[in-house]
Amino acid sequence: MGNGYTYENYQKSAEYIKSKLPEMPKTAVVLGSGLGGYAEGLLDKTAIKYEQIPNFPKATVENHKGELVFGTLAASGKPVLVMSGRFHFYEGYNMQQTAYPIGVFGLLGIKNLVLTNAAGGINPTYRPGDLVCVYDHIKLSDDSPIRGEIIPELGPRFFDMGDAYSREMIETAKECAINLGFALKEGVYAYMSGPQYETPAEIRALKALGADLVGMSTVAEVIQAARCGMKTLCISCVTNYAAGLKPGPITYGEVAQIGREVSEKFKNLLDAILTRGN
Repeated sequence: MGNGYTYENYQKSAEYIKSKLPEMPKTAVVLGSGLGGYAEGLLDKTAIKYEQIPNFPKATVENHKGELVFGTLAASGKPVLVMSGRFHFYEGYNMQQTAYPIGVFGLLGIKNLVLTNAAGGINPTYRPGDLVCVYDHIKLSDDSPIRGEIIPELGPRFFDMGDAYSREMIETAKECAINLGFALKEGVYAYMSGPQYETPAEIRALKALGADLVGMSTVAEVIQAARCGMKTLCISCVTNYAAGLKPGPITYGEVAQIGREVSEKFKNLLDAILTRGN
């Protein structure tokens, strides 16, 4: 479809989703690599395969289930909408396509967005298994989910990115982590298009630019959310040391394994954040 999405495309997707759900929550969550099991713990679930939703892309990445799940939190009964799997530039999609669901959420009236991802650690204080709140990002690619014809129903063409990562939500997440017995770190996320992992020279360059983490997702979604006026929280799971920071190659198996190991800690944190949310 290229950069040819219209308001009618977004509207048709939103209307289909709305017709399948018992109610519309205020918060949506996007689950990253190795973290997809979170949706399994929701109660009273309604699952919609991405291919059933008009105009939605299809998830092609291993460990990305490819479904939108509505359910309620066991601890509080609060409703939430969860994307189990996301879309990436390296799958062949452009940025508008990778951020398409977030525009649909905007039309559905979603107010809060929680994004998760697996990331390589650049900051020397990070270790695999650490959870990090992203407070800003670096995007060196020239594509943007907002490029092309403007859709005013989603928001303006030009908009501020200074509070794209909600400080309020970050503080809530940090308080929830402390209550659970650990501290969340904070960092700057650098977007790289992939699917190859970065070279050691690229990591040195990103470190010089101020990046603490590196990954292949999330940033297009954050831009779309900012355009739609959503409050966004992003939590990265450090699944590996970035290229050149330790001997040996980076493998996707390593990334997925760390995601599985940290899944219970992550689940407890996400439960606490969503319970505290609006």
